[in-house]
Amino acid sequence: MPSVTAKLDNIFTKFREVAENHHRYAEEWKARTGKKVVGYLCTYTPEEVLYAAGILPVRVTGSHLPQDITEAHIYNMFCPYCRDCLGEGLQGKYNYLDGIVHAFSCIHIRQTYDSWIRHIPTSFSHFIYVPNHLQSPSARDKVVDEVKQFKSAVEGWLGTAITTQSLKKAVTTYNTNRRLMSQIYELRKQDNPPISGEEAMYMVMASLYMDKAEHNRLLRQLLAALPQRERTSHGQLRVMYLSSESDAVNLVRLIETLGAEVVTDDNCIGTRYFMHEVDLKSSADILAAIANRYVDKPPCPVKDMVERNRLPHIKKLVQDYKINAAVYAKMKFCDPHEYDIPSIKNMLDDMGIPLLVLECDITIPEGQFRTRIEAFLEVLQFETV
Repeated sequence: MPSVTAKLDNIFTKFREVAENHHRYAEEWKARTGKKVVGYLCTYTPEEVLYAAGILPVRVTGSHLPQDITEAHIYNMFCPYCRDCLGEGLQGKYNYLDGIVHAFSCIHIRQTYDSWIRHIPTSFSHFIYVPNHLQSPSARDKVVDEVKQFKSAVEGWLGTAITTQSLKKAVTTYNTNRRLMSQIYELRKQDNPPISGEEAMYMVMASLYMDKAEHNRLLRQLLAALPQRERTSHGQLRVMYLSSESDAVNLVRLIETLGAEVVTDDNCIGTRYFMHEVDLKSSADILAAIANRYVDKPPCPVKDMVERNRLPHIKKLVQDYKINAAVYAKMKFCDPHEYDIPSIKNMLDDMGIPLLVLECDITIPEGQFRTRIEAFLEVLQFETV
């Protein structure tokens, strides 16, 4: 019978393999099931609608490899992430997709979508308008209407109805996924967390690409085994990782290699993706319940106007996870996060939490970042002695 360590190693290896080879996973899933795969460009996309139709939703992400193929499609002053995603598509890495969906977030990712539907043909594409002022009294009704239009568009494409029963089943599967990952994140509140920041990020990244039912099976095994794990922490400093759209797991790994423990995050490839379930009791209309979830989930800076819901949310994470310091990885030219940083820094300063801001491009300069992170952590370690 395999040991707890062996079981955990197998699970984390699977998460890492899927995260690093997500194209292969999707292609194999499609060949095995004979079903369709649809890519989406933002976490405001109501995946439950696609999943209820028997479709595998996969997050479109980049490769962090240098490329110039997007020069003719996106301004160089647009963020590296949107160019990286489009670059993957233009190079044919996402040729297995049957469709592409974008729920409006920022104008940069919107340009990725616009270029995608012009130059990377798929049999289905759909744009979901999500108001930036989600706190507006009229925003909720608008999102409900957009989700209903999305469902109708998918049904028209497939030529078959998406039933209420299949929607409820999809919501249950997705809620289970969110709940299990939230429970695993709860374990990271411990003084010696049984899961590292790098492992947790691979776990969430894998969920962006995997069939949620399969991912749930692995999460249940993980949740059963983690309490039995004996693990030595990376260090006494407890760090929160904040970022714009970033799947740069090597940055989290670097922070932990240099003697800190990354115990939570505010990232759309992290807590902003899975926090907050669909409350089926919030509305008799299941599509409205799904829409409510995306309106109420932790917002990104684009959706945090005029009211600022992000600040109390981040403050609570800092308190709950007993954070000593924060590292903010901001994409170059990302105006919403650039605007967000001063407010977060002021709040963290008031809490006595130091903040290091790193600006990222398509490629991650690990050598430069190593020097800055190491100096940042050394000062903190000296001050805590």
